[in-house]
This record gives sequence, C-alpha cells and structure tokens, in this order.
Amino acid sequence: MIPASFDYVLPRTLPEAIAELVKHGPEAKVLAGGHSLIPLMKLRLSTPSFLVDIGRLGNLNYIREEDGHIAIGALTSHHDIEFSELLKNKLPLLTSAASQIGDPQVRNRGTIGGAASHADPFGDFPACLLALDAEFKVVGERGDRTITAKDFFVDTFTTSLEPNEILREIRIATPAPGSRATYLKFSRRSQDWAIVAVAAQVRVTGHEVSQVAVGLTGMGNRPLRASGVEQALRGKAGHDDEIRQAAERAAEGTDPQEDLNGSPDYRRHLAQVLTRRALEQITAHH
Repeated sequence: MIPASFDYVLPRTLPEAIAELVKHGPEAKVLAGGHSLIPLMKLRLSTPSFLVDIGRLGNLNYIREEDGHIAIGALTSHHDIEFSELLKNKLPLLTSAASQIGDPQVRNRGTIGGAASHADPFGDFPACLLALDAEFKVVGERGDRTITAKDFFVDTFTTSLEPNEILREIRIATPAPGSRATYLKFSRRSQDWAIVAVAAQVRVTGHEVSQVAVGLTGMGNRPLRASGVEQALRGKAGHDDEIRQAAERAAEGTDPQEDLNGSPDYRRHLAQVLTRRALEQITAHH
C-alpha cells in the first residue's frame, strides 16, 4: 500500500530536529533507518503528517568505550554493531542479536536507536538492552535526561520518550571480565521475527555464578526480565541440574499473547527451553 501524504524535513543538527518536533507536535514522527516506521505507514497503521529525518546526523553514529561504559550512538546500524570488535569483546550479547536481525539490507539501514524507540515486543534489541541495564540518553526541548531500560520500555510500540524527545545515545556499563552472553531466537523461518527469544548474560567467578541477567522477547507487551531465573541461579555453581531448575522459572510473571505463531502455553514452554539452552551454552566451558 501507499502511505498517507506527509511533509518531510531533513535537519542538519539535533537541536534543529528537536525544534521541528516541537513545532509540529504529535503529528510529527522521527525517521531514522525507516525499517520500522515505513512499513507501518504503508499499512496506514501510522499516519504522521510530518516526518523529521535524522538519518544524516553523522555525529550519532559511533561505538566507543569511556569511563567504564560503552556508548553507542542512536544512529549506529545493526551491521556496525554486528561487526564491532569492541562489542564482540565486551558486549557479545549485542553482536549476537544484531547478526540475527532481518537480512543484510535491513542490518545496513536499521539503527539501534530506531529499534529501541519503536519498542516492538518482538524486536530483538529491547530485551538485550533490558538485560544489560542500559541507560538511554535523550534530548528534548527542555534539555537532556537519562532513562533506565526498565523505565524506557512501557508497552507495545510505547516508550517513555516524550513526543518532542529524540534518543541520542545508549550507554551500557562495561561488563566485568569473565562475562559471557548469547541471544537465542526461535522463529518459523530464518529472518522472521522471533516467536520467543532469550538474551542471557552470565559471569562465573571462581566456581559460582556471580552475575546473571536474562531478558525475554515475545513474552508480553514489552521486553521482560526473567527475574525468577536470575534469583534461582545467582550464587550457584551452574551445574546442568541447577540450570534446568532455574530455567523452569523463565515464564514466571510473563503474559505471552496468542497469535498465529503460537499459544501462550507454547511460548511459555519455548521460553523455558531457550533459557536452558542459552545458560548451558554460556556456562559450558567452566
């Protein structure tokens, strides 16, 4: 289908982009890579009358380490995240997830900031960013503020961004040495959206699991933490039976929906299986 008609502006600076959003109010939408917004506009599920294209703001495309944090510019593409040596070494959860998003064309155009702001409950990055306790640096007409991941994702396609705010940067504390991570995704065909996916990050110190974080995709109207699993495994040795028992708690507190891809019970089962596999995979060499 063809989108409803809209006006378009290509600002050169972030303050200019904010000014356009303020000027046009709720009718305006931010366009980054376009891989989330354009399909919705074609289906007329989203009908903004004004698009503010921030895709050319070159200073929002970077990955760097500073002050014990890794900072990722909001316009960094999935491709750049997938192939970043810094992220491969320090945040393999993000490189693992990025490599499984869409096809090469999508990965070259789609941005992490766009994916986070779009807040699709079946999107891959939100659960990872939640598991990593990411912080979102946003800028609006009243200046800058920081939103934690647990407060950022509110509901289906809904974040705590105000209409005139733009996500500028994602910051993640550099994980301690010995942290390992993976993103396991179950979908009907390759390149499909996940039916369920699990973002797991674990640190084993000595002979015990000192840190564990598990994020879930597709188990509710927003990304969720499997806090029952985290509690059950923290302080344990990470033996197979302990992982199995912990993974049985993966669906606690979740609210998976019914759709063509599966029933809530099917999704709960998948969450348990994928959590067990992810945890076994990243604790295997200890």
